[in-house]
Amino acid sequence: MPKRLAQCLLAVLLCTFYACNQDKGRKPEFVLTYSVFFPSTHIHSILAEQWADEIKKRTDGRIRIDVYSGGVLTGAGENFECVVRGVSDIGMSCFSYSRGMFPMIEGLDLPWGYENGAQATEIANNYIRFFKPAELEEVTFLFAHAHGPGILASRKNISTADGFSGMTLRGTGLSAQMIRTLGGNPVGMSQGDAYEALRKGVVDGTLCPIETLKGWKQGEVIDHVIRIPAIGYTTVMFVVMNKKTWGKLPPELQQVITDVNQEWVLKHGLAWDQADEEGENFVRALGKSFHDFPVEENARVKKAFEPMFAEWAAKLESKGLPGKQALKFMQEQFTK
Repeated sequence: MPKRLAQCLLAVLLCTFYACNQDKGRKPEFVLTYSVFFPSTHIHSILAEQWADEIKKRTDGRIRIDVYSGGVLTGAGENFECVVRGVSDIGMSCFSYSRGMFPMIEGLDLPWGYENGAQATEIANNYIRFFKPAELEEVTFLFAHAHGPGILASRKNISTADGFSGMTLRGTGLSAQMIRTLGGNPVGMSQGDAYEALRKGVVDGTLCPIETLKGWKQGEVIDHVIRIPAIGYTTVMFVVMNKKTWGKLPPELQQVITDVNQEWVLKHGLAWDQADEEGENFVRALGKSFHDFPVEENARVKKAFEPMFAEWAAKLESKGLPGKQALKFMQEQFTK
């Protein structure tokens, strides 16, 4: 009996060894490229790698996705167009880096009063799934994710809406419009340049998600973090696939990717919140001050921003797009 058992065990081991070697030698049926604008050390690049690994695992190696982080394959601003043209099979970047291309989607970045990254990510995906914007027809939309609420990081403390008047603040795109609306002077610059601008006093502060204060070390050169709920804007990021690439995949592999996407939406949203928590801990450890804007002053900021939402909806309507419906949809997300 022991001899027979030993023979059975040996047979099992040989079969396992043979199967493993067969798997190692198996060539993937589909090899895809994934261009990510975040640097390789960023949590969302790490999540992209894990997403690719999970798809390889669940397809038994039939799909291999090679991730190229840091914009080495395609730059952040050209990421979407390069997916359309097939330069890369999959891409991750910000919708806002291609201004004017996404009229329906760009409204998601407005200061709706997002509370965290998980919420912003969920709303962005629900909105895009619901409206199916024509601006995405040239690609296969996989999912979106979005950072937590923007805050004011400043060299000086302010506690009223009037305090913005005359302040010089780093801001681009919609955040620049917000600064201008409040009477401030927006200065456009990259996050990389913002550190020196803050250190030298070229700008008084910056509008940004709090994770930026650690990620770009800007927490070292500001003195106050001011939470103003009405400034709770976000930046929505896309993950899209070339349409022809998607069409080449058999239905069962498409379903695997769809299933993994649903799981990774939550992972990306929670990762933004984790990054914000780490950013806050970083700034607190530096001994910087945190302030919550008075309720009545926040209401004044919110009222000042109201025309921005109406203008966005009107602009969509002028293009034959459902601006009023989009505005109503977004308003309902924050009254549930």
